[in-house]
Amino acid sequence: MTKQIAVTGASGFIGRSICRHLHAQGWQLRLLMRSPAGDTGFDKINPEIIRGDVHDEAALARLVDGVSAVIHCAGVVRGASQEDFDSVNVGGLSRLLDAIQRAEKAPRLFALSSLAAREPALSFYAASKRRGEALLEQQGTGLDWFALRPPAVYGPGDREMLPLFRAMAKGFAPVPGNKASRFSMVFVDDIAELVAAWLERETVAPGIYTLHDGRTGGYNWSDVCQIASEICHRTVRPVEIPSLLLDIPAWLNTRMSRWFGYAPMLTPEKLRELRHMDWVCDNAGLSEALGWQPRVQLREGLLKTPGWSSVNR
Repeated sequence: MTKQIAVTGASGFIGRSICRHLHAQGWQLRLLMRSPAGDTGFDKINPEIIRGDVHDEAALARLVDGVSAVIHCAGVVRGASQEDFDSVNVGGLSRLLDAIQRAEKAPRLFALSSLAAREPALSFYAASKRRGEALLEQQGTGLDWFALRPPAVYGPGDREMLPLFRAMAKGFAPVPGNKASRFSMVFVDDIAELVAAWLERETVAPGIYTLHDGRTGGYNWSDVCQIASEICHRTVRPVEIPSLLLDIPAWLNTRMSRWFGYAPMLTPEKLRELRHMDWVCDNAGLSEALGWQPRVQLREGLLKTPGWSSVNR
């Protein structure tokens, strides 16, 4: 088996962690990159670069040619319409599947989905991720594919959750929904190790899998604040943000994005995701399929995440 694998979305938070981990294990990497700006940070890995994106069928054909597996991390998380998300999260995956099926020897496919796909009615993003999974189920016959629905992912290099952690270091956790909501979390390196475990297995039953950091039943906001309090040596309290303080900016953001042509993150649909009461995962299927177990729970993971508290700056 060739030791070369292809990666899309390598310049993203999770993609970078996967690339570093697999390089350390001796895998040769071929990365799909739109521009040289995305190459930053890969000097030590020395990957083969394919210029293009998931809209470029010729680039996708070059990407998958001769590799043993494709790790598909590329995706869109910002947008104001269904088309904003479907163009990459559905259309991009469809083109990648076509390239894989046309290859002389079809490589295996590891596709990064989202836990949001469990509730597709909540948002355009969630619906696009579920549609992508449906593509795998419908068009993946005869292919060796694996889809992962991670919960909230954090760790070194993350920018999305860092403001939350920094707020906790000041004594409060801003909660966009109900303080009693429950959610699973996972440290980014555990996902990278899971990908490596999948690559080492010659066959894994195709399917859609979830994972968490080993805490059965997940966390609520009081749990997270208690852990942060122990790390920061100060009281950290969850504070529910009044609905209007988020609803109005989200509505305005959607309107303005249409006028000025940018992709918004905070939208009414995104708020529905954030306010959902149950984002708890189950590890059972994944552990049975791969024998994988998480290594890092939240306390250790926060200590390994730099830039948010005085103990890890």
